[in-house]
Amino acid sequence: MAKNLALKAARAEKDLTQKDLAEQVGVSRQTINAIEKGEYNPTIRLCLKLCWALGKHLDDLFWEDENNEED
Repeated sequence: MAKNLALKAARAEKDLTQKDLAEQVGVSRQTINAIEKGEYNPTIRLCLKLCWALGKHLDDLFWEDENNEED
């Protein structure tokens, strides 16, 4: 699983710490850290909560980039 840099960037745009975001969506700071590091695959419900908290769409935060796809 790849790092979720989009989540980290969106969190930074809102000037939120991992702890702030975790409290908003009802998880631990460690969970947010694990998602950003690509060590945890969140449920769709958690993905949606994160999107709502950050004012983003699912595609913005959780869509896999297809740059590795061969022509």
